[in-house]
Amino acid sequence: MIRANVTSMSPRQVAWRQGERLMTQTVSRSPWLVFTDLDGTLLDHDSYTWQPAAAWLARLAEAGIAVIPTTSKTRQELLSLRDDLGLEATPFIAENGAVIGLPASWQHARLDRDPAAPDGLIVKTPSLDIGFIRRRLAVLRDRLDVRFRGMGELSLDTICELTALSADKARQALAREGSEPLIWDDDEAALARFRRALESDGLRLTRGGRFWHVMGAVDKGQAVRWLVERYTALRGTTPGTVGLGDGPNDISLLEAVDHPILVRGKHGATVNVATEVPLFRTRQPGPEGWAEGIADWWRTRWDTSPREGTAR
Repeated sequence: MIRANVTSMSPRQVAWRQGERLMTQTVSRSPWLVFTDLDGTLLDHDSYTWQPAAAWLARLAEAGIAVIPTTSKTRQELLSLRDDLGLEATPFIAENGAVIGLPASWQHARLDRDPAAPDGLIVKTPSLDIGFIRRRLAVLRDRLDVRFRGMGELSLDTICELTALSADKARQALAREGSEPLIWDDDEAALARFRRALESDGLRLTRGGRFWHVMGAVDKGQAVRWLVERYTALRGTTPGTVGLGDGPNDISLLEAVDHPILVRGKHGATVNVATEVPLFRTRQPGPEGWAEGIADWWRTRWDTSPREGTAR
């Protein structure tokens, strides 16, 4: 049962308590990691609110279960969101796997630590550089005669209009490191030609809730597996994994975890998940659906070993 004072804790207190417990989970209760998309999943698609999930975030923190944002958002967007959500002690996956942030407790003492890093955070960038990606996109647009607009070409006002973000948060969204969101202005045949050309260049195209995204040979699922391997190497035990997402760019995430939860989306895109374990589909969208999916998993988690699940 959740303790009465947990939901009244400040986000910073919750994060401190969560970080304290990450190293003390026992083998008798196998550790779990929760990887979650943000926009349309933990955050409402339109308002970006997360409060309907607040009680479950606090309960997971109290149990020492790391909640790891796994999102198309940038590092700059996540640094402030982590504070709001009380997730300063956990890693993050940004730009659909192009950027991975590691707090101190997830770093190898000899290989990773950088005393000059702000707040002790180390950032890995397995994707291609944003400059290279934008140059290749310009070349392909001319060569293929296709129509699209990259986020880096949009005005701040346009980004605010498309995303309902404030000007400050839109600037954070523009701080790309390893991926470029696109607005596709052409037909499906042109999109197919564009996708093939990107693959020939070692680039990938995936669809999010609002934009198409171009990055190097990375995705959310690869980043999830990398973090699971890092956890196993540091702690000597392999964690079970929960994944929550709502869009096509979350497919690789959902296919990489032991307990996938597909949150009902508001985007209208088809999300086909190919997984050998049961997929839980929520009835509610956004943070209400997130809470619904976590509640279902919570009821079964101590009686369920990794790579088993509960179908709905």
